[in-house]
Amino acid sequence: MAKIAWGKILAGVAAATVAGAAYVYLKDRSARTAVYEALLSEGAFEIRQYPELLAIETVQHGSRDRALGNGFGLLADYMFGETRGGDEIPMTAPVLALASKEGGWIVRFLLPEDMTGDRLPDLPHGVSSITLPSRRVAAVKFSGKPDDRLFAAREAELRRWISSRDRNVVGPAEHAYYNSPLRPGPMRQNEILIPLA
Repeated sequence: MAKIAWGKILAGVAAATVAGAAYVYLKDRSARTAVYEALLSEGAFEIRQYPELLAIETVQHGSRDRALGNGFGLLADYMFGETRGGDEIPMTAPVLALASKEGGWIVRFLLPEDMTGDRLPDLPHGVSSITLPSRRVAAVKFSGKPDDRLFAAREAELRRWISSRDRNVVGPAEHAYYNSPLRPGPMRQNEILIPLA
């Protein structure tokens, strides 16, 4: 009898895991992506022109992983209506993270193109809205579970590529995440973005 009960429990856990993975996969696929114009493409490298974008952001302290996890949770709760009630605000990929000048990490969620600052529901404590001006960035695309070593290696590659194209950097590197942290590492799409003059 105990064997049957454990079998049912394990089957239930497996079914919930599959359902959760399917939900994450479909949520990833349904997320909008920020629109940009590719000015130059060479393999994994691009120079892009982004229009003005509206975002919400939070500053979190601790390691990159911890700050990203805490920031993602806070911003996602707001977007999905968990902390404010009302309708869900659609996600727009990528989620951005960059080191803060004061220490810690700035975590940003981009908002849909048709969303304006005056239409935003009240923001919770620790979250603010920001309008990112139209800008030109260099980008490198890569897959894998994002960790400090992988990001440092790809950022170094991107900086060498920028230098070889005689472009001037005007801001810090940003990490761009396109997939849920629940997606397996090799299937995650990431980017480094560096603002250019």
